[in-house]
Amino acid sequence: MTENDLLYTLALQHIPKIGDITAKRLISFCGSAEAVLKEKKQNLIKIDGIGLSILEGIHSSNHLKAAENEIEFIKANNIRVTYFKDESYPERLKHCIDGPILLFQSGNINLKNHRIISIVGTRKITTNGIAFCEKLVEQLIPYNPVIVSGFAYGTDITAHKAAIKNNLQTVGCLAHGLNQIYPKSHKKYMVDVEQNGGFFSDFWSTDVFDRNNFLKRNRIIAGLSEATIVIESAEKGGSLVTADIANSYNRDVFAVPGRVTDTQSIGCNNLIKQQKALLLSNPLDVPYILNWQLEDKPKPTVQKQLFVELDATEKLIYNYLKENNKQQLDIIALNCSLPIFKVSSTLLNMELKGVVRPLPGKMFEAL
Repeated sequence: MTENDLLYTLALQHIPKIGDITAKRLISFCGSAEAVLKEKKQNLIKIDGIGLSILEGIHSSNHLKAAENEIEFIKANNIRVTYFKDESYPERLKHCIDGPILLFQSGNINLKNHRIISIVGTRKITTNGIAFCEKLVEQLIPYNPVIVSGFAYGTDITAHKAAIKNNLQTVGCLAHGLNQIYPKSHKKYMVDVEQNGGFFSDFWSTDVFDRNNFLKRNRIIAGLSEATIVIESAEKGGSLVTADIANSYNRDVFAVPGRVTDTQSIGCNNLIKQQKALLLSNPLDVPYILNWQLEDKPKPTVQKQLFVELDATEKLIYNYLKENNKQQLDIIALNCSLPIFKVSSTLLNMELKGVVRPLPGKMFEAL
């Protein structure tokens, strides 16, 4: 985008009551951020969901002045800015309704043609959690994924360090502008991250550091990736929010189970129990469920057994998939008039019999 486009897009972003969803709606109606800021209010309120309260102060010169100052910061710090309509904007994030209209980045991030997963979890990660996270990243080396996390204490920094150790690209999503780093103790890892990937943020250098920023940041962690993996979590925590966001984007979620007496496993166990996440006990379950194939190996041909015996429920699901091609788990349950837990367990049995195959996005197809 041109500097002029950036100026007006930043100005639009600076208006207090206009978030990413509203900004996209306005830009879609007017054609550009500049056109939005030059349009009359009486025309803008014709847009569905846009009221006068949202447009309060939209024509104030303060927004352009603030945008000019932020551009100076961007230039001085060699920050790359990507517009949500740019070809270089992360592909999966384009499909998120609340994805940022502008994404600021530092380092050497390259997401093109890469598999991308997010690894999140508690800040109070246990030794078992650290060991599993490191093993997970190590065993995914042949698939060369990008490891995304939030650069926070515990699980996040464990994932970043494991990626760097194994020469995998890693991306830290920050809950503040690129003029600072939190926690400060992680400043020592910044160079390694930027040399092996980099940082994303949608916050300005002038944005106030606030705990709610972390929740907003989590949508980028979930949106960038085809799957989110929760290593450990207490009953409540930011990683559970990230998992919920990933589910709302129709992305796969994995959770590592733990003993019912372990405080840091309650969140993961609940995700699995509530069917919000797939149980992850073996790191190689990730490429299997996501249907990743190694580039130097041909895609295996699935050979169905002849005369496989199916019970009545399995026949019902198999015939439905044959007629309707690949379908999501909840759609199968709805159209076959079966509870989701029944469909889930039945599909697992059918997979073992070699008559169905799981696909990304909680989808299945008949073989």
